[in-house]
Amino acid sequence: MKKGCIRMAYTESWSGKIGRKLIKKLHIIDVAAGREKADLVLKNAVFVNVFSGELEQGDIAVASGLIVGIGSYEGLSEVDVSGKIVCPGFVDAHIHLESSLVSPAEFARAVIPHGTTTVITDPHEITNVMGTDGIDYMMAATEGLPVDVQFMIPSCVPATPMDESGANLDHRDIDSFFEHPRVQGLAEMMNFPGIISADDATVAKIIVSQAHHKKIDGHAPGLRDKELNAYVAAGVYSDHECADLDDALAKLRLGQFIMIREGTAARNLEALMPLILSEKYYDRCMFCTDDKHPSDLLEKGHIDYICREAVRMGADPIRTVQVACLHAARYFLLNNRGAIAPGYLADFAIVDNLKDFNVVTVYKKGRLVYENGVVADFPLPQIPDYLNTKAHDTFHLPLPTAADFALTRPRGVIGMIPGQIVTFDAGYADRVDLERDILKIAVLERHKNTGHIGLGYLKGYGLKAGAVATSVAHDSHNIICVGATDEDMALAAAQIARNHGGIVVVKEGQVLAQLPLEIAGLMSDRPLPEVNDLLERAKAAAAALGVHGGIDPFMTLSFMSLPVIPTLRLTTRGVIDVNTQQYI
Repeated sequence: MKKGCIRMAYTESWSGKIGRKLIKKLHIIDVAAGREKADLVLKNAVFVNVFSGELEQGDIAVASGLIVGIGSYEGLSEVDVSGKIVCPGFVDAHIHLESSLVSPAEFARAVIPHGTTTVITDPHEITNVMGTDGIDYMMAATEGLPVDVQFMIPSCVPATPMDESGANLDHRDIDSFFEHPRVQGLAEMMNFPGIISADDATVAKIIVSQAHHKKIDGHAPGLRDKELNAYVAAGVYSDHECADLDDALAKLRLGQFIMIREGTAARNLEALMPLILSEKYYDRCMFCTDDKHPSDLLEKGHIDYICREAVRMGADPIRTVQVACLHAARYFLLNNRGAIAPGYLADFAIVDNLKDFNVVTVYKKGRLVYENGVVADFPLPQIPDYLNTKAHDTFHLPLPTAADFALTRPRGVIGMIPGQIVTFDAGYADRVDLERDILKIAVLERHKNTGHIGLGYLKGYGLKAGAVATSVAHDSHNIICVGATDEDMALAAAQIARNHGGIVVVKEGQVLAQLPLEIAGLMSDRPLPEVNDLLERAKAAAAALGVHGGIDPFMTLSFMSLPVIPTLRLTTRGVIDVNTQQYI
């Protein structure tokens, strides 16, 4: 009897699913052993061996989406990659897909040309708007994309009890999600005051994640000494908020992994380069972007950009690839990716050299998904109608008037720091003072029609006239607005509500530029280039009104309402001192 017939007869005794897996596994073994041809062979490959830390050469054989062998192989399809370098597909260890301002499918289309094949996302932006329906929406919207989207379940919805979001999730709400095969753990535990003070509701979320043997990511800028000990002892394994080397080393020495962030709003690579340059520390590091706007994705890139910058700053190229691929996969226990070796996913980012990291070809599970500037077509995920309808109807508030922004007493002034999302206490003010660069700032609750509007002042933004508003306002995503006059602030905020979300720039009663974000007030249904064009027009309009150069007028503004990053922030109830968790 022929081998195929013997195998078929043998596997017929197994149940359907097990039988199919057995046939696949036997095929993989036969190809690896050279008894059968591979589905794909990358011939004459020079590749990065992330285990030995060196460049190696050989044919790379692929079968059933896996790398099955390295050496000399024949394939049904053979591609000569001479003169290029094959890297494992890049991994982003922490990103909020919503920050791209486009749908997950459009995000995938944007990062594939940059060699990214896996991202670990925290959907807490949309979850703060839609609750657990937001998690379900993002899972549906990422199913089957040519970029693997793994999930960390939001830990802080809202970020703190002092904020107002569209939902309030406790450990019971999130427990069942940890059984999903694409869920890796509990996302950034921003409520570090809750952990340090041993708040039972906050700690319970860590316990349910640990019960499922999952990771817990951190978010604790500047935390030190016994407070940091308490935070790590609670079970928080990583941090991506390190803005300086001392902060990173304090956490690394206590066992945390450091996610080196280089995104749009926060760029920490240069400050943390000594970690990558050090033989002692680099294997505790991985790359992430956290938040990435359309222009950065289109003009700079993604993880490939961080690799390019790291090498420019003196990092060893192969070590850089290890940080960009293997370390995140190892940390998240994604044990079949991040390397080029038998048994690993056939995810390849093929570059022209290890200095510029120009990606020329990308394979996902052995399938060509990018070449010669063209992303291969892929089917769009199917989102259930009820989730799609809910995501496009998330604004519930009365349209504001100028009277809603009137102030009768002094309020706290949030002082901006150039290039940072941390702020300082700039005292008090009782009016807009353009000469001193003091503007009025407001946060309008938009989820439950409460009518709450928090008011304060902002120093360092630069606006000289008009107003700027956005519904991307971390993390509760109410409407945040800054302006020189109450009338323009009211117009900008009302236009956001009419558009079901987005970004608006106004002056003297006229809308100068706008970008509608119809999906939960966070993302657009439009293609990325169109979204980027509208966004850049809005940035230009804001700059023309005086917003300081070097400030992203919308992303920077969006962090002014996040009550877990020191020092002062604004919520729907007023200016808050993050360090004391008290209103001022």
